[in-house]
Amino acid sequence: MPALNDTSALVTGAGRGIGRAIAERLAAEGAAVTLLARTQTDIDAVAASIRARGGAALALACDVTRPLEVAGAINGAAQRFGPVRVLVNNAGTPGPFGPIGVVDPQEWWASQHLHQYAPLLTMSAVIPAMRRAGGGRIINIVSSAGTQPVPHMSGYALGKCAAIRLTETVDMEQRGNGIRAFALQPGTIITDMAQATMGSEEAQRWIPEGIAMLKGRTPEQSAADMARCCEVVAALAAGRYDALSGRYLDIAWDLDALLRETAKTP
Repeated sequence: MPALNDTSALVTGAGRGIGRAIAERLAAEGAAVTLLARTQTDIDAVAASIRARGGAALALACDVTRPLEVAGAINGAAQRFGPVRVLVNNAGTPGPFGPIGVVDPQEWWASQHLHQYAPLLTMSAVIPAMRRAGGGRIINIVSSAGTQPVPHMSGYALGKCAAIRLTETVDMEQRGNGIRAFALQPGTIITDMAQATMGSEEAQRWIPEGIAMLKGRTPEQSAADMARCCEVVAALAAGRYDALSGRYLDIAWDLDALLRETAKTP
């Protein structure tokens, strides 16, 4: 039997890139997946792909920074597949780029809405039902940029930093209710968003080293990171690494070794 058979899962930013790949992997593991993104045609295509392989998918257009839309999407997922037991917060944006004093504060604050406020909304919406159902797992897709200051990308870095700390807090608060939360660094994957970043004049001006790093990635390296990211998300969703919950995790790490080390710690 698939590891996530009949589990109701929800993925934000599921229309393209990492979100799409995660949704398809969860469906392959047996989950019934609700796909959220702003563009209906994108998630319709993902849902069709999942159904063509015999999976279950529901595509709901949703701006995850809008409380009423988030509440409606969570209710729609529950009505179709039952209470959400696996939540993957993936929606994000790389910009704006530039130093404080130059970067537009409104654009900067909008990035916080997507990286901080949106995960807060989705988690707030699913946690009560997760508690009633006996537990669940939350996976927040973050970045190594959230672990250190990143000049000229402060909006993105600070948003991911906050998402990491929010993950830690939710896990501490809800572990006793059977809910586990993880902050996952997905690797360096050349998605449509990464392609747009490489083509951005602002990014080329302010983060040339980052652009060079992205351009240096081979398709094979990117594909390997994508596959590993999806593998880890599926394992987290199935409970394989529950003992590591509340942490920042990187797909490059040996999580089984970390699990063994954790088991030795009183």
